[in-house]
Amino acid sequence: MARNFVLTVTGPDRVGIVEEVTGVVLARGGNVDTSRMTRLGGEFAVLMLVSIPEEKAEGLETDFAGLVEKGYRAAVVPARPEPDHGAAGWDPYHIEVDGADHEGIIHEVARHLASHGISVEEMDSESGPAPTSGSPLFSMRALVLVPPGLGDAWAEGLREIGWRLNLEVHVAPLSDSADDEG
Repeated sequence: MARNFVLTVTGPDRVGIVEEVTGVVLARGGNVDTSRMTRLGGEFAVLMLVSIPEEKAEGLETDFAGLVEKGYRAAVVPARPEPDHGAAGWDPYHIEVDGADHEGIIHEVARHLASHGISVEEMDSESGPAPTSGSPLFSMRALVLVPPGLGDAWAEGLREIGWRLNLEVHVAPLSDSADDEG
């Protein structure tokens, strides 16, 4: 039987870091089930859900001591069971937010979602210069789970946030996210 762990590693971006991290998992007979890896500024961040055979799981965190000595931070946390809300009639939605970058956009969206009991399953954002003007542009993509019976008022509330913050906000059920509602 396998045990699941959430593994995070952050540190200087360099060639070979992904190979080194995955090599530790493989050496224990483990597998990377899900991962997200990205360069953030000059740092490289790894977030993985890994499964390790029960008999080889003890002491996994010590296998990353070599990386820690090289200036990386590593954390290994036993994964909790998946929350029940995905299968109990909760509806997945895709959210896109685009516009001029400024402080507080993610917080404003997250606060609105939390106030309606909506679970953020995935969220990615980035900002960068506009091609012509060089003004900072913001882009966010999210997958959320909406509780049963909530209706559409929450999505309209997101659009109102977009209007107030001068952002384009699109909300669509995951089943037809190509046909957005916004």
